[in-house]
Amino acid sequence: MPRAQTSQLVKQAYDAGDADAAVALLEQSIALGHRKIALIRYLQAQHLDAPLDARHHDYVRDVAARMSAATLARVVGEARVRARRGMG
Repeated sequence: MPRAQTSQLVKQAYDAGDADAAVALLEQSIALGHRKIALIRYLQAQHLDAPLDARHHDYVRDVAARMSAATLARVVGEARVRARRGMG
């Protein structure tokens, strides 16, 4: 996916609260093997009540299981900050 398209999806997911864009970003992260950003994008999708499936849940469960408690807390904190970005 071109960077410009990713950037547009980020704006849609975080600024406009677009659940479909959030899922598209999560799908991209999973395809690219991202860990932390995939978890952040999963949490945003979940926050937007996006239609998540077992594959999404399983992927982030595995990612989170490999993180230390401190790292997981930092990533969840980052997701909260990003989610609030669109609530202003």
